[in-house]
Amino acid sequence: MLYEDDFEFEEQPANVRDRTIGGKSGGRSGTRRTRQPRRPPGTPTAGQEIPEHAKPARQLLEEILARMGFGPVDIGYIARAEGEYLEINGPHLGMLIGRHGNTLEALNLLFNNAFNSGVRANRHYYTIDAQGYRAQRADQLKNLAIATLERAMRERSPQRLEPMIPSERKIVHLALAESPLVRTESEGEEPERRVVVHPR
Repeated sequence: MLYEDDFEFEEQPANVRDRTIGGKSGGRSGTRRTRQPRRPPGTPTAGQEIPEHAKPARQLLEEILARMGFGPVDIGYIARAEGEYLEINGPHLGMLIGRHGNTLEALNLLFNNAFNSGVRANRHYYTIDAQGYRAQRADQLKNLAIATLERAMRERSPQRLEPMIPSERKIVHLALAESPLVRTESEGEEPERRVVVHPR
């Protein structure tokens, strides 16, 4: 059975590729993102203006959430290094996030499949977030990737991370993809599939 992170990743923009972890300089290049506090429910999403190409995606997400019984909600647009986010803010979103973000992950898969239905070329994918949950988790995973790289080099042995959902494994893979010091792979079967970091 094939999983999302068993495929080669698309070429990343230069601002992503250039943030090498554990590169030849021997240090951590790039800047570590400052963790932002999660906004209270109902707080409008801070602001990037939604580009024209993202407006149909926001409309579809609004329709899906309304059918799920969530609303009214504010949906904002945030461009991050790892991709484009549609962030939901509103009351009572705990059920939308679900345990360890599993409900949000399922919504993300459903949304992107629906949005790209019938599209053969130039498919466009968004990350659906709620109250900054996934953005905060992404920052935690990047920090975990750096710490695991250091442990793998110090102990000179493979380091196995906790089981993760596919989108979280992808964040770890991308965080270490350009490092000449380690390589990553996924092992195991869902839901116990995990990232293993190997020293080169």
